[in-house]
Amino acid sequence: MHIPTHCTLCPRQCGADRTRAQGFCGGGSRVKLARAALHFWEEPCISGTRGSGTVFFSGCALQCCYCQNYQISAGNFGKEITTRRLADIFLSLQEQGAHNINLVTASAYLPWVCEALDLARPALTLPIVYNTGGYETIEAVRALRGYVDIWLTDLKYHSPALAAEYSHAPDYFSVAAKALAAMLEQAGPPVRDAEGILQSGVIVRHMALPGAAEDTKAILRYLAGNAPRGGFLLSLMSQYTPFYKASEHKALRRRISTWEYRQAVNCAVSLRLTDGYMQEKSSAKEEYTPAFDLEGV
Repeated sequence: MHIPTHCTLCPRQCGADRTRAQGFCGGGSRVKLARAALHFWEEPCISGTRGSGTVFFSGCALQCCYCQNYQISAGNFGKEITTRRLADIFLSLQEQGAHNINLVTASAYLPWVCEALDLARPALTLPIVYNTGGYETIEAVRALRGYVDIWLTDLKYHSPALAAEYSHAPDYFSVAAKALAAMLEQAGPPVRDAEGILQSGVIVRHMALPGAAEDTKAILRYLAGNAPRGGFLLSLMSQYTPFYKASEHKALRRRISTWEYRQAVNCAVSLRLTDGYMQEKSSAKEEYTPAFDLEGV
């Protein structure tokens, strides 16, 4: 495995020498994990009845000001491990009955992850879920061909101004839209097993933010006009909760209202974006954020 000496794994293109220092994302020369355990709070076709074998990687290239996992994304909480240990974690989660292996914010460690998946094969037979904020390079998506079965990706913002204010990434939409197109081409339409558990395909998540109804509608219109009908599942989320530095932004100091979320749902329905999931408004709860305690690492 080649450790980047001028890191360009994510769209930040920070150029860090990962053999000597951390990148913008917080990633260094070894894989760093915060938690690995069965997780029951993903979409039903991911968590199923036995749970998703979820591996939370430390650090993140986006650094969103409202991140519910800020302890690991910004605080970089976690433990460094070898790729052999990572492979063993995948196999352990499979033995525990997981429906899939769910890689959360793994982009900072793409070469390490691919090596661990190679080490775990052929014993590892579960679908691999790539759980990402959507801020991915085309090169990263292409490098994961043959490794990733299911893309569980965000499409957070349409507005460069919102993306700049909340995630310091004014290029978010232009980057994420290209990455999404590559994911859709790579994975193809959703395929489920007899239990309804997703085996391959793309889920596009969008979390409605307070005061950003027009941006949500722009995202939904983009998906309706540019993504293949029946080619993905939409997960429209209402779970926004003011975490981390959200209080520094006036619009983010509250949860979204029932009226705001109803606007988002009505827009999705009017655009016939009904394949997928729409959360109950009561889903905005802290309990959906796991405790990061190095479980399973």
